[in-house]
Amino acid sequence: MKFALTIAILILSAAVDAQRIAIVEPEGATVEGLASRVRTGLVGEFKIQDDSMAQAAFRSVTLPDPFNLATSEARQIGEVLGVSDYILLRSTVQRRASIGRPAYFEAYAIAYVVDARTGSIIGWLRESVEAPTENQARDKILSRTSELAENISGALKMNRFSVTRDSKFQEVPPEDSPLAKGLRTPVPYRRLRPEYTELASSYGVRATVDIEVDIDADGSIARTSIERWAGFGLEESVEKAVRSMNWRPAERNGKPLRMRILLRYNFIKVEKDEAP
Repeated sequence: MKFALTIAILILSAAVDAQRIAIVEPEGATVEGLASRVRTGLVGEFKIQDDSMAQAAFRSVTLPDPFNLATSEARQIGEVLGVSDYILLRSTVQRRASIGRPAYFEAYAIAYVVDARTGSIIGWLRESVEAPTENQARDKILSRTSELAENISGALKMNRFSVTRDSKFQEVPPEDSPLAKGLRTPVPYRRLRPEYTELASSYGVRATVDIEVDIDADGSIARTSIERWAGFGLEESVEKAVRSMNWRPAERNGKPLRMRILLRYNFIKVEKDEAP
């Protein structure tokens, strides 16, 4: 028994040691030196792809928004990088102003931890600091990279359970398909709008979240899967709204059936003077 336990531990250790990752900073505002510090915090636990190779491979893929990816786009990046997981880093220092306090500077670092094989986001992590001057804010966020690296490590090591698609759920056919004849797709009895989170609002995030939903013949939700992610709590907001709605199931010629649908939610900050 002791021998078997030792073998199991060795196998588990080897699996962790073999985990190959990449750290990428998409073009744009970044805090200089932050990525290298995150790398230092992870290098003892994972095999990290050479930075220049990772950046060159990442730039070879054309993306409209590297921080708002469909899972298919995220998988494509993973294939180009040739890793099991990768981290997209976003960081900057920005001036803030608010009523009742002097202007100040916020520095933040956000890590999108992505499973390269599925394209799913397995961790969205943020560190944020405030300071009176830009340089002070930059120094403070750099001092927090050890915490960020530790949280990234935790996301990379966590267990992942991929839920396979049930073939019993039909896809919505094209409108001109014979399968569309007599078909009524699932609809909610009352639509709910996902919350545009306070965190997303504070950063003026403009993003799209896609969610795939399997709706059973009785109108219950059997499975959901985020197919385009954005962070800032928006995926959780969409999931909550979809699961809070009561659904009328799909029907073909009056007979209920199981169906898979894709829902898209667009988020944009609307200033008070622009609100309808």
